[in-house]
Amino acid sequence: MAAHSNHPYHLVDYSPWPLTGSIGAMTITSGMIMWFHKNNMNLYLFGVMIIILTMIQWWRDISREGTYQGKHTLPVTAGLKWGMILFIVSEVFFFISFFWGFFHSSLSPTVDIGMSWPPSGIMAFDPMQIPLLNTMILLCSGISVTWAHHSLMESNHKQTTQALFITVILGMYFTLLQAYEYYESSFTISDSVYGSCFFMATGFHGIHVIIGTTFLGVCLMRHILCHFSSKHHFGFEAAAWYWHFVDVVWLFLYISIYWWGS
Repeated sequence: MAAHSNHPYHLVDYSPWPLTGSIGAMTITSGMIMWFHKNNMNLYLFGVMIIILTMIQWWRDISREGTYQGKHTLPVTAGLKWGMILFIVSEVFFFISFFWGFFHSSLSPTVDIGMSWPPSGIMAFDPMQIPLLNTMILLCSGISVTWAHHSLMESNHKQTTQALFITVILGMYFTLLQAYEYYESSFTISDSVYGSCFFMATGFHGIHVIIGTTFLGVCLMRHILCHFSSKHHFGFEAAAWYWHFVDVVWLFLYISIYWWGS
């Protein structure tokens, strides 16, 4: 017989996923050191596998709690919303540190890099080519995810599915174009402070796009399985907020690093 509580709050059950996620993150960072210094990717790939398995099972458990067990009551959902807002605020400050480093280095370039920005010998990307296309892709994906949200609130199952599918495809397209851009790059992360700032800022944004695309992909699967209603769909709202954050960060990246910085 299930235990009955006389309060609306969710006291979480014991879960192994925070531990396995931490182990996966540590394995990935250790594996990247092995990859960079020993040219051996085995430990890194093992870490990625741990993280992927953790994500699948953690999302499964939370979906079960919110959809089938009814544990995501209104007070719990309010707490989840504040948690997501504070997480996004922390991510904003994470990217502020990258912009701080970029502007510190670019506004007063030192003699070591030729007192110019971009530094002597660095061939920067043309902001009117792939970066501009990627900007249009993310802006369009912001429109499509908003379309999905409004369709969900109006209980339009078909249009929500279409809009979410379009958003996921656009996110994947963005990632492929950025991978191609990196492949064609004439400089690397070790090419002066410019390479470090460029690849750290755009690379971490790229990771956020992959996470956001995965998040929206999970929401698409849950929507197809009718996990969301017009009134109760915080899982989707959290993904949409995260995606809008990714969009806004890219606009700042494009304007400062690609356009002004080139």
